[in-house]
Order: sequence, then structure tokens, then C-alpha cells
Amino acid sequence: MTTFALVGAGPGLGLATARRFGAAGHTVALISRKAEKLDGLTAELARDDVQARGFTADVLDIESLTAALTAADLGPVEVLQYSPVPRADFMKPVLDTSADDLDAPLAFSVKGPVTCVNAVLPGMRELGRGTLLFVNGSSAVRPNPKVAGTSVAFAAESAYARALHDVLAPENIHVAQLIVPGAIRPDAEHSSPDVLAQRLYDVHQQRDGFRYYSEPLPD
Repeated sequence: MTTFALVGAGPGLGLATARRFGAAGHTVALISRKAEKLDGLTAELARDDVQARGFTADVLDIESLTAALTAADLGPVEVLQYSPVPRADFMKPVLDTSADDLDAPLAFSVKGPVTCVNAVLPGMRELGRGTLLFVNGSSAVRPNPKVAGTSVAFAAESAYARALHDVLAPENIHVAQLIVPGAIRPDAEHSSPDVLAQRLYDVHQQRDGFRYYSEPLPD
């Protein structure tokens, strides 16, 4: 049995994707900064007969993130989803953004993913397969001057993920990005947690192409 590792576990999309991949037979590793959140999520998944464990780590702390993903009892990670929610202070207007203001967003969206990939890639290579899933907002592909930090950082994350897609495909390791243009809401037709979870599972199964959209970008 292989593991679905979720970086950025929460009660919305995170719980839905954990439930979907768990229903497919994967064990689930939930990674979040808050231990109390992890306790609630693992208990909820247990009620759905999904075997899950929580690991406390901060994506801005490379050592804690690496430790969570290489835990001895975690098992081989076949699927990694990187979808932590950016902090509000990443979203300053572009003319109010200093060079120092970009340090944390870039660490969050570049150093975090690089750390995760380096931690799980050896196990995927040993398995002979794997999937790396990146979830971003629309500013990853359409820069928004109102949220400069995420626009710059998501674009860098997109470039890294695309490069991974190209070099890892021959090793049967699929890398994909899902762009969610609007808010994730339970009542959203194309962007509810359950719909997005199924979409991510389909991307993992179909293994075709790099970038997907939950719905078209607004004009």
C-alpha cells in the first residue's frame, strides 16, 4: 500500500482529496502547521475507514517539512499534493511590495515544493511510478497587481513544476498543476472540494498533460 501525502491539510480541499485518495486504497499523510487540526482531520477520515496520520510541519521550515515526508513509518509516497493556503500578508499590491516582502512567498511556493519533491522523489523512483500535484490560484498564470507576492511566487512554482513535468515523464512520474480561478466553496459547480478532489484523482489516473483548470479564467 502506498501513501498519498498532502502538504497543506485542511477541512476543505485537503480533506476531500485525502478522502478520495484514501478511498482508492492509499494510506494518507496529512501535513499541517497545527496539530489540533490534524487530530480532527485524521479522526474524520478514520470514520470513513481511511488510514491517515498527521505530521506537524511548516512549509517555511525545510527541516520540519523534510522530516514529515521522510518519517520512517510513513511508507512510500506515490502521490504528493502541494496545496497550502498562502498567508494574507503575501497579497500586497505590487507598488506596495518591497524586495523583502517577496522572501516568504518565494520560500512558500518555491523552496517548499523543492523540499517536498526532493524528499519523496527517491521513493517514487524506487516504486517506478509517482504523481506530483500542484494546486494554485489564477495568479499563477495571470499576474494580478493586487496580489504581487502570490503572483510572483506562484509563477515561479509553475515554472519549477513544468520543468519537473518535462524531465520526470520518462521515469513514469507525472507532474501536473491544477489552476482554481475562484474561491473553493461547497456550493461551487466546478470548484467545490469534492469536485476538485475528483479532478485531481482523475489527473493522477489519466497522466496526460501538465496544466488543468477547474473552470475557464474569467475575462
